Amino acid sequence: MRAGSLAALILGSLIAGPAAAEDIQARYYLSDDTLLRIGQFTFDGGKTLNLTVGIGSAAWRGPNDSANVIWTVGDRGPNIACSEMKGIAGIDFAPCKGVQRGRVYPAPSYAPSIYRVMLLDNGTFRVTDVITLKDRDGNPLSGMLNPLKTAATENAMDGSGKPLPREVNGFDAEGIVRLKDGTFWIGEENGPSIAHFSADGRMIARYVPQGTEGEYAGAKYDVKGTLPAILAKRAVNRGIESMAVSPDEQFLYFIVQNPLANPDVKSYQQAKNTRLFKIERASMKVIGEYVYTLDDPGSFRRDPSKRQNDPRISEMMAIGLDRLVVLERTEQTTKLYEINLADATNIAGTKWDDLATSPTLEQTDVGSAGIKPAPKTLRLDTANLSDIVGKTEGLALLGDGSLLMINDDDFGILGGRTQIVVLRGTGIERR
Repeated sequence: MRAGSLAALILGSLIAGPAAAEDIQARYYLSDDTLLRIGQFTFDGGKTLNLTVGIGSAAWRGPNDSANVIWTVGDRGPNIACSEMKGIAGIDFAPCKGVQRGRVYPAPSYAPSIYRVMLLDNGTFRVTDVITLKDRDGNPLSGMLNPLKTAATENAMDGSGKPLPREVNGFDAEGIVRLKDGTFWIGEENGPSIAHFSADGRMIARYVPQGTEGEYAGAKYDVKGTLPAILAKRAVNRGIESMAVSPDEQFLYFIVQNPLANPDVKSYQQAKNTRLFKIERASMKVIGEYVYTLDDPGSFRRDPSKRQNDPRISEMMAIGLDRLVVLERTEQTTKLYEINLADATNIAGTKWDDLATSPTLEQTDVGSAGIKPAPKTLRLDTANLSDIVGKTEGLALLGDGSLLMINDDDFGILGGRTQIVVLRGTGIERR
């Protein structure tokens, strides 16, 4: 635990924009909770990994929750891209050779779960409840890949190199909101999809891109192809990673982590225009679609680069009707932007959702096309906060109005730990 005054924090106001402040208070929380331990895995001839439960893929706190309690979600479990096996596992993993988009799962039995987390006065946090995500019959979901045919996907194998089957119960949980009735909405990166879960974690319905419903044949949950078909053009591992809900719970929001690979991967790598959607809950129809323009990769000061696909969206939080805080990050730097969709062009149902449109939205200068992206007001830049670890993926406002941030520790594959930081004085508040 550390508490203190952190200098030069970049934040903003609705009128003046970003400004330096020297009185931002930060408190850091760590945990040795045994519920966060998975165990060790040793690669034959390679390293031993101490695997932990990564609970920080998203965060939520509702107005009726205790002041010091949040809800979080873990994603698909420990996984390593074949291209990273040498550095992480310490071996040239023979089963990866010749496998396109290969990914290794050292603990494939992990089931994506929701976690109730309590902050304690001694500077630690504790998991007080675990809700395993499951189908309607109570069978746990997995972190495995879905049997997709339309969207690009990966090829999974376990830690010994044995191929892992694709499953309709595979679910890469990312964004989370909890409604007043106790049910959850969760964004999912692989499909991509969004899903409604009961209070005990049973999937009520999964909403997928139109035309892909048949790829979930045999699923023991309702599958509804009501999302725009163009979402199946998401880049691999760059799907839906953020969920938000309006204060009156009438509308859901989600955003694609990066621009679509539309028409191809090269376009995704070069594009800045990603898509934010608004859904009317009563009808589950998309009634809004907006452009969010990602920052230049060289502006992320802890780890600047020249690769436009390095910046990505990993969280979104509603602070009012159509008012959102968006978490834009690289591996080591996080920026929080406030946006108001009332000031952006609604492109839902236009030619930009048509797969035949060329050039695509991702290839287009939106200003020249008469599209106004969501204006962004910078509220926070963690480049000035040296004690905040990288890969922040969760946001929540606590009962006293302070801002909570939590990282995704990637299940310990790089030796990281889950860190929660609570900031006072950021200017981020419900309006």
